[in-house]
Amino acid sequence: MFDEIGFPRGAELDDAGLPALYHFVYCSRAADGVDDLEVGRIVERAQRHNLARGITGMLAFGSGVFFQWIEGPAAEVKKLIASLHGDSRHFDIVSLEQSEEKRERLYPNWAMEKVEAEDIHAVLEDALESAEDENNVATIKRILDQLSPALFSDLSTR
Repeated sequence: MFDEIGFPRGAELDDAGLPALYHFVYCSRAADGVDDLEVGRIVERAQRHNLARGITGMLAFGSGVFFQWIEGPAAEVKKLIASLHGDSRHFDIVSLEQSEEKRERLYPNWAMEKVEAEDIHAVLEDALESAEDENNVATIKRILDQLSPALFSDLSTR
C-alpha cells in the first residue's frame, strides 16, 4: 500500500544488515475538543518519548481525523499501540497495516512529525478498497462520512 521513498519499484534490495522494523499504520477520529493545539502537544510529547525508544514516524491530522505511521523495534511499537488504544483523545481506531520486516526506516530522522493532511481522504479511500474486516470497513466509512467536502477543503488552511 505504501511506496518506500528512494526505492525504485522492482529494485533488488539486499536486506542483510538491515534492522527488523515493526510498523503500525492506523487512522482514527479525534474526540471532541482535540484541535491543532492539542495535536501539537501530542507530537511534542511523542518526540521526547519516541527518541529513547527507537520509534520514528509521522502523524497527519485534519478534519478531526488522525492518520499515523509508526515504526521501530517490535516490543516498543506494540507497547505504543496498547497505549494508543487507551487514549481518550481519539476513537474508531482502524489498523490499516502492521508487520515486521527487514528494511530501512521510512522516517529515519523523525521521532514524530506532524505532516499536512491534504491526502487523508485518498488514503482512507485506498484503505477502504483493501479492507477485509467488516468492522474496519464500517469504521472507515464513518470516518469518510465525517470528512464532508466543506471540511475537507479546509485542510490546507490548518
